[in-house]
Amino acid sequence: MRAALIPAYNEESRIAPVILKARRHVDLVIVCDDGSTDMTPEVARDLGAVVVRHGRNLGYGAALRTLFLEALKRDVDVAVTLDADGQHDPDFIPVLVEPVERGEADLVIGSRFVRGGGAPGMSRLRRLALAFLNLVGRRAVGLDVRDTQSGMRAYSRRALEVAADAMERGMGVSYGILREAAKAGLRVKEVPIKVSYGEARPSRNPVLHFSELVAALLRIVLEERPLLYLGIPGLLLVMVGLAFGWWALDLYLSTRYFSVPMALVSVGSSIAGFLLVITSFQLYVLAKLRAELRRLRRRID
Repeated sequence: MRAALIPAYNEESRIAPVILKARRHVDLVIVCDDGSTDMTPEVARDLGAVVVRHGRNLGYGAALRTLFLEALKRDVDVAVTLDADGQHDPDFIPVLVEPVERGEADLVIGSRFVRGGGAPGMSRLRRLALAFLNLVGRRAVGLDVRDTQSGMRAYSRRALEVAADAMERGMGVSYGILREAAKAGLRVKEVPIKVSYGEARPSRNPVLHFSELVAALLRIVLEERPLLYLGIPGLLLVMVGLAFGWWALDLYLSTRYFSVPMALVSVGSSIAGFLLVITSFQLYVLAKLRAELRRLRRRID
């Protein structure tokens, strides 16, 4: 069974065409109303969609996870996620689901940046920001993906199970899902789609959106290798602190002059270094515990 999964927040004026067009290509449309204060859930329900609701706005990642779990509960075989604001054309759904249904891929990404894809109306600033996020993102998640931020993706049932483990509640879930897919060894493929930005207004503040994605990247990098990115710099800071401390002590013993700046550098570097080292070990242990909990949960499921 095919399903379209649509996270929505205050999209009463734009969601109707998305649902109607999606119904041409799927057996079931599921909408997650993420705490909307308008008529979004009523419009979706009247158009034949299954609606699951959050009592308050929890974020894009939380809405996707709710949709994944609902699709699994309803025994969906292949699901496609798309935005409620009309930027994603539901007529691309057959293109995305075909590799999954033919057994060629577990996760198919609708890409704006492969041959045949495009993004009419995308601003130059947005294009530059996405180029940066894609470059850093594919290195962080360990997948050679041209469009790490595409919200139009097709999932096999196995991919739905893996994606539901992504911990990000906000926009960083795009990276989180790719990271989980890489860890699980899922087969990932990109197909070209066109995303229209011509008349669409941003549903989120672009600066906050960009900041959230950068923060998500930092979390992924630090969680993956905390000893490398926090532990080693911490040890270097401790060594700097000890060196300045020794230097200040030697200066005092030989000249009876106490250098306040050198003492401050010594104390500050040592404290910062110890904090980084301790944090790196905490993150390392937490990452191991989380991985073990996921393995146990998958065995239980």
